[in-house]
Amino acid sequence: MRPRLDVWFTEEHAPGLRFSMRVTHELVRRRSDYQEIAVLETQEFGKVLILDGYLMVTEKDEFIYHEMIVHVPLAVHPDIRRVLVIGGGDGGAVRELVRYDTIEEIDLVDIDPDVIDVCEAWLPQLAEKLRDPRVTIHFADGVRFMRQVSRPYDLIIIDSTDPFGPGEGLFTREFYGSCHAGLTEDGILINQHESLFYDEYRVAMRRVHDRLGRLFPVARVYQAHIPTYPSGHWLFGFSSKRYDPLLDLDAEGWLARGIRTNYYNPELHRGAFALPNYIRRELEGDRQARLK
Repeated sequence: MRPRLDVWFTEEHAPGLRFSMRVTHELVRRRSDYQEIAVLETQEFGKVLILDGYLMVTEKDEFIYHEMIVHVPLAVHPDIRRVLVIGGGDGGAVRELVRYDTIEEIDLVDIDPDVIDVCEAWLPQLAEKLRDPRVTIHFADGVRFMRQVSRPYDLIIIDSTDPFGPGEGLFTREFYGSCHAGLTEDGILINQHESLFYDEYRVAMRRVHDRLGRLFPVARVYQAHIPTYPSGHWLFGFSSKRYDPLLDLDAEGWLARGIRTNYYNPELHRGAFALPNYIRRELEGDRQARLK
């Protein structure tokens, strides 16, 4: 039996601000070829996945992130058959995708096989569908994988870590260009867009939005409230060659699928694109700069 701990995991969310949770057990800690991986049992959030000291997902609130990164595009595009997930080795995005019987192929690209091994062993709530017959796992660098895509995807989900370390290349102009080329003529790209509440990521995220706006005729940002992520207010990018996330929302069609969710619904979908003014000003600033 593992000894019970009385320690705290602490993550710095901004200079002068830290977020802590009580840890009762350390379940596993492993050094892969790319990063340090740990799964901790916490008092409030259950099991949590930590990569290089940064919190990735928790059992208690992971459903918010994964439902919002998957169901938003699936409620807009009527015929998504072929999907690519870049990152997402925890399996949460795949778990939501396989709930759609219309999806025929899901490619998951993660650079680190140890992440998938650890999550299958210790976080089955997330990883339970990684072995679905429609899922093909590729252990590869996402940037290099996109350069070699020959068959386009209807949907690409960039479920990346933060813009440094193994995930740094997934925020570049070159990578987004490869994603644009790797989509069908009506394809959708979804990316996790960090938060603009604290200054640390503000410049990087404005740059991401600008790059996507130069490539796609539709480039919108939407939001969700995730308690364990910095500020609790998280953003996602919706970029498309054709579909508008509000004008083309098929609420009745999505509800007819009978998919039971804990966070997402069509009413929330509409509200998620109604951004606070401070975020609108940040994003509008980059758009105005492009027009000059």
